[in-house]
Amino acid sequence: MKRLLPLVILISMIFTLASPPVFALGAEGRAQPEINAPAAILMEKETGTVLYEKNAHEPGFPASITKIMTALLAMEYNQPDTQVTITEEDLALEDGSQMSGLAVGDTVTMDQLFHALLIYSANDAAMAIARQVGGSVENFVQMMNDKAASLAMTGTHFANPHGLHDENHYTTAYDVYLMLYAAYQHTEFQNTMSMSSYTLNMTHADGMAGTIYLSSTDKYLTGEKNAPENVTVLGGKTGTTDEAGSCLALVSQNAYGEPFISVILHASTKVELYEDMNTLLSNINS
Repeated sequence: MKRLLPLVILISMIFTLASPPVFALGAEGRAQPEINAPAAILMEKETGTVLYEKNAHEPGFPASITKIMTALLAMEYNQPDTQVTITEEDLALEDGSQMSGLAVGDTVTMDQLFHALLIYSANDAAMAIARQVGGSVENFVQMMNDKAASLAMTGTHFANPHGLHDENHYTTAYDVYLMLYAAYQHTEFQNTMSMSSYTLNMTHADGMAGTIYLSSTDKYLTGEKNAPENVTVLGGKTGTTDEAGSCLALVSQNAYGEPFISVILHASTKVELYEDMNTLLSNINS
């Protein structure tokens, strides 16, 4: 019998080593959550500890989650009170694109464009910010890629400032975490990403004042979706295109005030997106 024990232990070790790693959430032995979306990650914001991941390093299309990087560069390279006049280039985007309603000749501040970018996910705001900060959209895109490299976003390449589909425009769930973490260091980003709506003020080309009401694209912030009990959604960024599916990156906190970053990419529907996100968030109080 004594001779058999080493053999049993050896066999057990072989099977253990051959098994894939399991990323457990909460108490030891708890099963992993069932996430339907192709890619996801849940991390402790401050420690970078991965609590759950699914294809987190696989590149895919990010849609408007791209705008986190656009916002980050806007904060780093421009002043909120800088005046920007909307041009035809800012509005020359594909049919059906999410637009704030600004017209050629309208004058707004960078701060107003920043809010339209993050709250309403306005693509015209992304274009105007890129032109103002980079001198040209092309130069701004290079700045985006340079910043991604400095953040060690090794699975990312940007082709535009808004996230409309381009085969050469991609990122990963883990890289989204890195990008959102960097943006969240700015108080301006924290305040804006948590807003459920915004009134955009502009001066038209004829000198008349105008306003546009913009509602958040984040259903948690508008009250259309509820987070799990004892979870507070602080804000984040949505993204949706036919090719990217439905995407969402959030900063949330648990009952103890501890912050977490969660990312869901490429969900087949918005219903699936929020169901998957709630599945992740239900584990941050464990």
